[in-house]
Amino acid sequence: MRFFPPKGIGSFTIVDGNRVSGEDVGNNFFLQKSHIGQNRAQSAMELLQELNSDVSGNFVEESPEKLLDNDPSFFNRFNLVVATQLPESTLLRLAEVLWNSNIPLLVCRTYGLVGYMRVVIKEHTVVESHPDNMLEDLRLDRPFPELTEHVQNYDLEHMDKKDHSHTPWIVIVAKYLTKWFNEKSEQLPKSYKDKEAFKELIRQGILKNENGTPEDEENFEEAIKNVNTALNRTEIPRGIEELFNDDCCLKLTEQSSSFWILVRALKEFVANEGQGSLPVRGTIPDMMADSSKFIKLQNVYREKAKKDTAAVGSHAAKLLQSLGKAPESISERELKLFFSHMDNPDSEIVLYLMLRAVNRFYKQHGRYPGVYNYQVEDDIGKLKSCLTGFLQEHGLSVVVKDDYVQEFCRYGAAEPHAVAAFMGGAAAQEVIKVITGQFVIFNNTFIYNGMSQTSATFQL
Repeated sequence: MRFFPPKGIGSFTIVDGNRVSGEDVGNNFFLQKSHIGQNRAQSAMELLQELNSDVSGNFVEESPEKLLDNDPSFFNRFNLVVATQLPESTLLRLAEVLWNSNIPLLVCRTYGLVGYMRVVIKEHTVVESHPDNMLEDLRLDRPFPELTEHVQNYDLEHMDKKDHSHTPWIVIVAKYLTKWFNEKSEQLPKSYKDKEAFKELIRQGILKNENGTPEDEENFEEAIKNVNTALNRTEIPRGIEELFNDDCCLKLTEQSSSFWILVRALKEFVANEGQGSLPVRGTIPDMMADSSKFIKLQNVYREKAKKDTAAVGSHAAKLLQSLGKAPESISERELKLFFSHMDNPDSEIVLYLMLRAVNRFYKQHGRYPGVYNYQVEDDIGKLKSCLTGFLQEHGLSVVVKDDYVQEFCRYGAAEPHAVAAFMGGAAAQEVIKVITGQFVIFNNTFIYNGMSQTSATFQL
């Protein structure tokens, strides 16, 4: 077994009962010629520890199969288990043990020029998903009382030139939205035509000099530029709605995790204090404005966010009490973190099917196809038979070219170091995601095609 400890891991344990061979030295960066004949787990662990002395490394000079036979509870002590290059029969046993103990399993495998990963996990609750295109939470369509009061303090028509050109664009859009409702329509500008008319309404508010030429007011230009995103409707995202309707949220028990208790608290906030909306996020983008005006506006959003967070915390405390748990069992930090972040795939699926056929071949013959050069030709027919049996058993009418069967026999279960390194890096990323609860993991099968340098994920 090979394990690459990614940054952020506090400790790791390598389980491997095999001795280092010449082949291992050729495809594992953490083994050297001098290690040949020594235990593979210990040798890899010693070199891995040199990467970071703060990480605690351990090794077990035993095969996973024997541990499953004699001490299956051994695997229950870990936060996550990474299984590499294991036979399917061993993986099935290991997956069952870990599934029953609610411990994530990441299967990683290199077979010739093909890489394969599969994650076996009951649920992965993500607090910090780090979306690439998160919209600002400004609530201009449904302003909270404190924001409405703040905006009303501005009188754009009667302020001096300096103040006019330093008014935050959020205030400008809010002021002209009120004007739009009073003069144009009771509906938020939605269509392209309406939004263009709304932009023109703002444009008319730009001050003009003695010659009637519009002044250069960057804050008004910012307001016009941000109309499309600023006027997005404040709605509960579909993903959050799904969480609200999940049985884990609706039917809390003493075994419920902090995540689901917080989801339920959030649901109750939306139904009560939130009046159908999520808590205010509390951040605003940078903009053209003098410091005092910007800070005052920023504080309006921040204070509202603090108030909303406290309300959700109050709901969480009541839920914890009803479940017989201490209110402080969900820390303030956990609460804040919860809010801070609310090619052709057909070719890759064929590779997945071929890997399943290879597993069947191993089960029937006790070895992988093509491991002995003199048997490659014979193994082609045997592997094709395994593939046909697998497809028939699962009712799949997929046509797999003979080229794939021949190629997998020629691979001879080889583990090229370049493909192994790529898969090790990919696996390390997923390990960090699972352990930290940040970012969304792949769901649930990943295939890498080293021949075409493409990859795909499948929900299988």
